[in-house]
Formats: sequence, structure tokens, C-alpha cells
Amino acid sequence: MENKTCFHCGDNCGNHVISFQEKSFCCNGCKTVFEIFNENDLTCYYDLQNSPGAIPKEIEGKYDFLSQENIIDKLTEFRSDHVEIATLYIPHIHCSSCIWILENLHKLNPNISGSQVNFGKKTVRITYNSEETDLKSIVVLLSSIGYEPYISLDDFKSGKKHINRTLIYKLGVAGFAFGNIMFLSFPEYFEVNEYWLEQYKPLFRWLMFVLSVPVVFYSAQDYFISAFKGLKAKLLNIDVPIALGVSVLFIRSTIEIMFDLGSGFFDSLAGLVFFLLVGKFFQQKTYDFLSFERDYKSYFPIAITKIEKDGSENSIQVYDIEKGDRLLIRNEELIPVDGILINGKAKIDYSFVTGESQTVSKQSGDKLFAGGKQTAGVIELEALKSVEQSYLTQLWSNDVFNKNKEDGFTNITNNISKHFTIAILTIAFVATTFWLFTDASKAMNVFTAVLIIACPCAIALSAPFTFGNLLRIFGKLKFYIKNASVIEQLAQINTVIFDKTGTITSNKTSNAVYEGESLSNFEHLVLKNSLRGSNHPLSRSLYNLLDEHNIITLDTFEEHIGKGIEAQHNDINLKIGSANFVGKPQKTAVLNTTVHISSNDMYKGKYTFYNSYRKGVSKLFNQLKKHFDLVILSGDNEGERENLKKLLPAKTKLIFNQKPEDKLEFIKYHQSEGAKVLMIGDGLNDAGALAQSNVGIAVSEDVNVFSPACDAILDVSKFRQLYPYIMASKSAIKIIKWSFLLSFFYNIIGLYFAVTGQLAPVIAAILMPLSSISIVVFTTICTNFLGRRLK
Repeated sequence: MENKTCFHCGDNCGNHVISFQEKSFCCNGCKTVFEIFNENDLTCYYDLQNSPGAIPKEIEGKYDFLSQENIIDKLTEFRSDHVEIATLYIPHIHCSSCIWILENLHKLNPNISGSQVNFGKKTVRITYNSEETDLKSIVVLLSSIGYEPYISLDDFKSGKKHINRTLIYKLGVAGFAFGNIMFLSFPEYFEVNEYWLEQYKPLFRWLMFVLSVPVVFYSAQDYFISAFKGLKAKLLNIDVPIALGVSVLFIRSTIEIMFDLGSGFFDSLAGLVFFLLVGKFFQQKTYDFLSFERDYKSYFPIAITKIEKDGSENSIQVYDIEKGDRLLIRNEELIPVDGILINGKAKIDYSFVTGESQTVSKQSGDKLFAGGKQTAGVIELEALKSVEQSYLTQLWSNDVFNKNKEDGFTNITNNISKHFTIAILTIAFVATTFWLFTDASKAMNVFTAVLIIACPCAIALSAPFTFGNLLRIFGKLKFYIKNASVIEQLAQINTVIFDKTGTITSNKTSNAVYEGESLSNFEHLVLKNSLRGSNHPLSRSLYNLLDEHNIITLDTFEEHIGKGIEAQHNDINLKIGSANFVGKPQKTAVLNTTVHISSNDMYKGKYTFYNSYRKGVSKLFNQLKKHFDLVILSGDNEGERENLKKLLPAKTKLIFNQKPEDKLEFIKYHQSEGAKVLMIGDGLNDAGALAQSNVGIAVSEDVNVFSPACDAILDVSKFRQLYPYIMASKSAIKIIKWSFLLSFFYNIIGLYFAVTGQLAPVIAAILMPLSSISIVVFTTICTNFLGRRLK
């Protein structure tokens, strides 16, 4: 008979029983927790989500309002049949261990597919399966581990950011108590032997006790709550040693005055909490001032085509979109804003938002959500609101599209506080044990000073703030990077591969000559509208060269990546692309870039393009050859080989006639040989190669194909600056290493004085936040200096 008692939580599982490693579990949630934390006795999160009796009493019923559909609609930024995304404000985010816990929520609830923390704004963006869990369960889970979200529907409606004054109130209480306890301790400090002071000494000591109670149970409560909930979930955060130090000081001081053994450490206790809160306050102000998230998103350059009232089409930045604007969305383009479909056949891929590649067909009048990608030709929509840049960048940096690209520094900073805390606790207990046998009067000071002085925040924040500030600087210089980890990858590359057409050649200055049978007016009309729906560089060039025609809705449109376009309207079926694609194989090699056309399977002719290379290409390649292997990987024919040989350094590899899959395999092979590859392409045609490379950069000219394949977007006007940008990324790694070294010295020096009993807890409480702030300031100044050299 099958055992139905859960090995993890001890409940009778009933029909929920599953087997894992010869043990029974009541649910996948318990099994997941068991796998991650290796048999630790944790809270059963399955019960927490599904059994009302398991919800902690203090939050039971508190979030019932989150079951109402109208409220869920307002608090979620995306909703589909089974996926929802919500961004929650978490006031208690304050160090790297907070980030580690919140970005690993999927380990506690397997129905959460991902969570991303914005440290500067203290928010977490959570994607979850709405069929298996809901927003209420997510909020309850966060509250149960010490990260209760702040949810105010009034603030949400007004759009005002909540100002949390709780920290100021706690700071005021701690400051008031600290000042008064210091005054009451003067007789103890100066050993005054006046009779009346000696007579009232017990009263003064009990007054100090009374003043310290609100400090411990109100001002310091966040440290205790965070530490307790972290330990309950077996998540060791930096608040554990702080709460332990405060507890030891309070208990020891209380025992001393109860048994008239001395005056205790109430002054050190109040001072400790006061300066910890002062440090937290200034850290928040410092991080807000230096926060990079708000800045670089405002520079994000995605362009879109707006249809004016007179029918003309203009390319505008997405943050210029206003409610009521009519927008043109081409094939493979991202919908930047919620809107109503007006014309065209929409087939939307929401994988950008949900991670799932299933397409959804929409008809005229249907609502389309921002983040969807059109996959079946051109459509027109009316914007329902202006765009939010932060939403687009959150989509772009979705981890779903970055699974195979390692993030070494982030992993280090995510784990450092956990291991650091264990090491510090060990040092504290060993040092305290030593002083108990050597000089017991110093033992308590040593214990608390060690716990306070050695904070991993300084180490953990150096990489995020270095990369973050560089993201902001790059954004101002029109080099838009997906996330901080890309900078680290960019610093490690040793091979640079360029596409040719649309990357090192300019679309705006290209010329094309038509050879072949003349097209009828109706064929010209279908050709123009077919090119209108494509984002390929040659399509855009040819579209701009052709005469104006009326706008029509095509019956069918399909773009075959790396081959061409097939479109039909009424009885005309056009194929536009390579010679093989249109059914006219070339018997002899053609040495120019060509676009062939067939109508109803009858070959018509071809447009021959004459390339114009971007200014500064030769200088850029000569700079890059000093440090990197250079490759031109082109889908075009050999016609430009001689021109490129004259233009580029001698050792540049020139490889032509490459299909998209050939480019991908080329990169994959060289990566297997140890190459760290940077791929620079035009976006759509190079999507596979951009995704396979260690870093993929899409060059933007007029219209950006917003694709998860690329890791960065480079404005074409800054193409010549690519080499300085790469070298700046390498310099950023050096800055982080220097800041790591600086933080290491901080901790070593501080620990020496703490362990040897020469550092009071109050001084340690002052130095701890100063070390974090100094590291942040150091990295910011260095990256700003680096940015000035790039201009």
C-alpha cells in the first residue's frame, strides 16, 4: 500500500501523493522545495497557496480583494488565457540577498515562471501561470517570506508613487531614544559619585530600559521580521546577524540591570539601531540619486511608422506615440502600445510577453496588446494610450530569450551574501568564544561589532551599479544594451562577425537598376505593398526607390527568412527575393546584389543594387583588428569581394552566399573551438546568428525590428564608435575588480578591529552603510569618467 504521508511537510497527501527519490510528497511544490533545499524542513508552499488554514494568521483574509477581476485587471500589465504578469512594489528590498530571494521565487512556487527585480525602484516583475495560481497567492507567498508588497489602488489610479514614511518614523523613535539614553548614561560614563546620582542610578537604568523597548520592538522590527521569515524559509539573509546582534545586546543589558550587575549596553543598542536606520535612509537616497533604470529606459530608441491624416508615413520614436495615433506595424515588428486593429490580417505572437510562441489570429476591431509581434504581413492599428518605455525594456530583457548566455557576475553577486553571512556568523562565534575565556567584558562588543561591520552589500552592489551606470551612459550615446550581463559578455569577446547588407552598407544611399520585362501598373501596386510589409534592408531600400502607389490590403503575405517574400492580391501572385526563390536559378555567378521578381510563376526581371558603404568602416575595422579576429559573413554573392579587400584589413575573412542557418552554424562551430563571438547584423535576416552569438548587436537605421534575438541596438550614426564601446566594457570589468578589492580591504580592516575588541558596535553601525555608499560612489565616478572619454 502506498505511503501517503508527505516526507516534506508530514501531511496526509491523499490523492496528491507523488514519489521522488523513494520518498512520498503531497505535491510538486513540496517535491520542488525538497530538491532545492535538500531535505530542509521548510514551509509547505503548496498548502500555503491552496489550504486557507496554512496561511499565516497575520495575513489571513488580508488580500481577499485580490480575487476580484476588476482589481486584478488594474494591477496586472498583461493577461492571456493562462499567463499573467504583475509588477509589485516591495519596500523591504535593500540588499543583494533580497534580490537573490525574489529572483528565485520559482523555486518556492513552480507556477511562477520568472521574476525580475528592479533594485532602484524596489519592484519585482513576476510572470506566473494564472491557471494554477493567482495574484493573491503570489502576494501571500511574498508576505510569508518577509517581502510584503505595498498595494494601494488609490495610488495606482492617480499614478502617484507612494512615499513610505515608516522608515522616517522609526528613525525618529530611535534617535529620540538614543539621545536620551546617552544623557541618562552620563553618570556611568564619568563615574560620578554624588550621593543623589548614586541614589537614583537604578531609576536611570530602568528609564534606559523603557526607552530601549520601542527601539527594539518598533524601530528594529524590520530586521527581526526579515530574519525570522528568512530562517523559516531557510533563506539566510543579511538581517539574520543584525537581528542576532540587537537581541544579544538587549537581553544582556536587561539581565545586567535586573541583577544590578551593571548599566548594560542600552546606549550602544539604541545607537546601533539609529545608525543602521540612518545608513539605510542614506543608502536609499544614494541609490535613488544614482538609479540607472529610469534613465536608460527613457533613451530607448524603438521607432514605429505613423500614418498621418493625409496618408503619408513618417518614422517616429515610440515615446512620441499619443492616444488616437494610427500606426503601421510591418511583418515581424513589435506592437509598442495597446491598440485596436483597423486594417489587415493580424496573427500575433505573444512569446515576447509570455515565453510561448503560439500565435493568435485577430480581426478588425479586436484589441491588440503591447508586446505582441505581427507575423503575417502589414497591419494598421489605432493607439489606445501612449507607450511606457519601461514596459518595452522589460519585455526585451526577458530571461526567456537569454537562457543560453551565461551571467557570471550576476551569479556571483546573487550568491555572495548567503555565503558571506555564514562566514561572518562563524567568525563572530569563534571570536566571541575566544574573548569569553580571555576578557569576558569585551565578548559582547566583539560579537555585535563583527556582525555589524562585515556587510556583503558593498561587494554585492559594485557590479550592478558599475554595469547599470554604464548602461545609462551607453544609452545617451545611442548604444542601447538589453541588460547589465551583456556588458560582461561584450568584455569577453575575441571574434567579431559582421553581416554586410544593411550593416556595413547604407540603405539610404543605395541605387538600384531594373532589368527585365516591364511590370504592369497592378503588378507595381502589389510589389510596392508587398515591400511595405517587410523590414529586410533590401526591401526597405527598394520600397523607398519605387514610385508612390495606393495602399491596399494584400490577400496573403508570407516572408521566408533569407529567401524572399510571397504575396497575393486578387489574381496576382508575386515572389520577390533570390533567383532560386522566384524560380529562375542563375547559370553563371552574378557579382552584384540583386532582387528578383516573378509574377504568377512567370519570371519578370531583377533589381541590381550598387552598395554604398558606411563612413568610417575602414577605420573601425583597422581598430578592431588589433584585438579581435574579423569576419564578414554575408548572404550576398561574391560581387563585392574586391571592393571589400581594398576597404578592409588584409586578415579579414570574407565569406559569401551564406543562408541564415549557415551563419548560425558558422558561429556555433567557432564557439565550440573557444571563440567568444560578437555578431553585428540588421536584425531580421540575422536573427538566428544574433541569438547564437555570445553578444548580438542589431544596427538601427530607420525602423527597428524589435527582436529578442539581439542583445543590443546600435544607432547607425554611432556605428564608427563600436570599438570604443567594446573597450569601455572591458574597462568596466576592471572597475568592478578594483571595487571588489576595495570592499575586501574594508571588511578585512573592519573585522580586525572588531575581533580584537577595538571597535564599538555604534562605530561599526556607522561604518557599515558608509562602506556600501563609498563603493557605489566609487563605481559611479569611475564609469562617469569612462563615459566622458567616449564622447
